Amino acid sequence: MTSEQHLAPFRMPDRLFAELAAGGGSAAAVAFLERAERARRLLLLRTLLGHLDSLPTPLTPVAEAWRVLKEAAEKAPEPVERLLLAPPTGGWISHMLRRVHGTATGPPLWAEAGHLSALALSASLHAGTETAFDVPLTDGRLPLPGLGMVQLPEAGQGLAVGRATTAGGELTVEGPGRTNGSVRVTCRPLTRREGTGTWLPLRTLAHPRPDGGAPGTVVLEDLDPYRDLDDHLPPARLDEDEALEWQRLFGEAARILARPGTPGPGRVDPAMIRAIVPFGRTGVSPPPLPFVQVSASSGDSFGGMLIVRPASAIALAETLVHELQHSKLAALLHLFPLLEDDRAERYYAPWRTDPRHLTGLLHGAYAFTGVAGFWRDRLADALSADTLSAEAVERAGYFFALRRLQSRLAVRTLLTSGRLTVQGRALVSGLARTLDGWLRQEVPPAALGRARTAAALHRTEWRLRNVVPAPAAPASAPSDLRFRPDRTSWPDTRTHGFATRPTVPRTADEHLAAGDAAAALARYADVLADAPAEPHALAGWIVARTTVEPGRAARRMLARPEELLEPSPRV
Repeated sequence: MTSEQHLAPFRMPDRLFAELAAGGGSAAAVAFLERAERARRLLLLRTLLGHLDSLPTPLTPVAEAWRVLKEAAEKAPEPVERLLLAPPTGGWISHMLRRVHGTATGPPLWAEAGHLSALALSASLHAGTETAFDVPLTDGRLPLPGLGMVQLPEAGQGLAVGRATTAGGELTVEGPGRTNGSVRVTCRPLTRREGTGTWLPLRTLAHPRPDGGAPGTVVLEDLDPYRDLDDHLPPARLDEDEALEWQRLFGEAARILARPGTPGPGRVDPAMIRAIVPFGRTGVSPPPLPFVQVSASSGDSFGGMLIVRPASAIALAETLVHELQHSKLAALLHLFPLLEDDRAERYYAPWRTDPRHLTGLLHGAYAFTGVAGFWRDRLADALSADTLSAEAVERAGYFFALRRLQSRLAVRTLLTSGRLTVQGRALVSGLARTLDGWLRQEVPPAALGRARTAAALHRTEWRLRNVVPAPAAPASAPSDLRFRPDRTSWPDTRTHGFATRPTVPRTADEHLAAGDAAAALARYADVLADAPAEPHALAGWIVARTTVEPGRAARRMLARPEELLEPSPRV
């Protein structure tokens, strides 16, 4: 490992780009992206070291930490490579570059720079070398990237300077005590896998390998201060029961994803995932929702993903696909200029409640193409199961139909925007070919009908809540839209609500999901009699009305529903 600059450019083979452009990507394609991310990370680290060389600090200088890290890489290249490529390491590098340029905040800069010493300590332990560092301690804690965290007993509170030494795989940490004097801990992080009062080991999630070999592992990261998308975070150790729930769900999700055949969109080998950050909960109570409430990833942290644990394995499997798609596209954006984006938020994204810029729309189109592929496989699994489950077929068919339709709409917007580069057009055209092939694939008619209705409802409500009515405007292209200054986020209850056909419909939405547009129309009209401009009910009324009375007027109403807000519609 070296920070020296190399001039040899990366050249992606056409076949690997074609795989990724189709929305998928073999192990070879993902490995190429990871090598490119490694090179980028080293260049960023080299830039960062130049900024930190002259930083006043009470800690060991960063130049010494870098020297120890390189020395350890020569003796133990594989574990040190894992440290370099770990998602939190990328998060730390990018966060620090934002710090030195004044676009991010956090603890004192010298303390955050000291994280390089923690990386060097982990590397030294793997290599069995001897070293000594003055390191930052927060409330007596010293995180060791890729290994865990040391907690000094009876340590002083707040930020302090401690001393850490390594020798033959043994680590000793000393720091100021809560009263007078100092406290000290000695441990062997490489062999101490169970937690103690002073040592918390890194958690991992096991998954079976397709070839039947030894189980693979993915980091379950609840300790590293740079596991978040940007901000420095304190540890949020999971309860044992919550950690066991993560293992159970992840094991089931890995089995769902273990589908033989050619790699394609929606197919993920868990070995491609480097870290999962559990977010928002550390215990099993209260019970989680069946679907994922929040998930996110960052281009700085390839292979990492932040997820609120759901109650179902299929929801977790879908999210793993979704977030890995984001990682792949972010790596491609680091290699190629895919589009010219003025960052104006004016485009409709069928999975968002707010207008998006083109880069966000591209990310969504790429991610949801993968999600559509995931549900396509689930539909095939449900149809070929020994015991046919009508509910499983309907649900998989619905999500496959919905996500392929939504993704194709976003792809069309990207292709007609006029802002794609040569590589960007090749990528988006590849997605279009994949989606066009899927649009010809049969889906159970009832599921297809609910998917089309749900897609129409989302777009209609989006325009009602976001777009300023402009009846005299001749067109409604994104560049012509004017947006409401009072727009806010709104709950999208219909995407999941339309996944299954209601057996005993009661509400207007349920009647519409059941295929009874006339009954839905009457119930929406009842709501609108009291609140004529209520967007959720108005969107439902418009879609139900155009179903009952199709034609040119209906198509116009669907195209520009915001026109009905002035004056109020007659219901």
